[in-house]
Amino acid sequence: MEPLRVAHLTDLHVGRVTPMRVQYAAVELTNQAKPDLVVITGDFVCHSQLYLDDLSQVIRGISAPVFAVLGNHDHWSGAPEVRKALLRGGAEVLDNCNTVFSARGQELQLVGLDDAYTGYADREKAIRGLNPKLPTLGLSHIAEEADGLWAAGVPLVLSGHTHAGQVTLAKLNELALGRIGGHRYVHGLYGTRRDPSKGAVYVGAGIGASVMPVRLGERGQRELTLFELGQPIGSFDEHHAEQAPLPGRKPTPEEQERRRHKVLLKALRRQRREPPTSSSS
Repeated sequence: MEPLRVAHLTDLHVGRVTPMRVQYAAVELTNQAKPDLVVITGDFVCHSQLYLDDLSQVIRGISAPVFAVLGNHDHWSGAPEVRKALLRGGAEVLDNCNTVFSARGQELQLVGLDDAYTGYADREKAIRGLNPKLPTLGLSHIAEEADGLWAAGVPLVLSGHTHAGQVTLAKLNELALGRIGGHRYVHGLYGTRRDPSKGAVYVGAGIGASVMPVRLGERGQRELTLFELGQPIGSFDEHHAEQAPLPGRKPTPEEQERRRHKVLLKALRRQRREPPTSSSS
């Protein structure tokens, strides 16, 4: 059957750090590629809810169906509000669940994990009811979740979070994100697509930035990635070859607890800043 074309975007970070012209350029390139579906793997906002209407407009501009999972910045900024903005734009948000997408008489099973960095990922819930006879694509903001998804029968996972390091000169990205940050997967394709029991993961470089919009080095540039699912491996030249993972390091229980606490602390601060509602008797 004909291959399905999937466009992968990640880390839009709609906000004041990344110009809106960059967001709309990404939308235009995506539409020009004429994908069957578009998947976006988290961090839709930067550090606030001030640009949620802009986010809805960006998503609304994408011609193909959009499926999304949330990232850590979305939870820091307010996950319920980000979800609503995505829904207003026409995206389907996969919060630890799966669905089936149909195009041209073919079906693709999509598994979406909520953000693992802030502790909201639930793999068992996400894979519940999967049909083992259907081809399956996994979405996770944090790439290291791919290891568990492979074991659950999800052979290819798309992710983000790292921005490829943004500065890839002299492999500074691998030093900062791998050895210091503890990531096994920094940017590009890892694992194997020839053995479904082992699986592969692709980490996108992202569109936006959360701190400084500086991108140096070829692999640190903003990125829209296209996947032709169903094409024989090796039938065309690919931009990135498969790579071996870095050693990586799992976050300690104390670090995981600090991350969860940060989400709650930011939510409390937002509540304190909200003006009190008036009532009349």
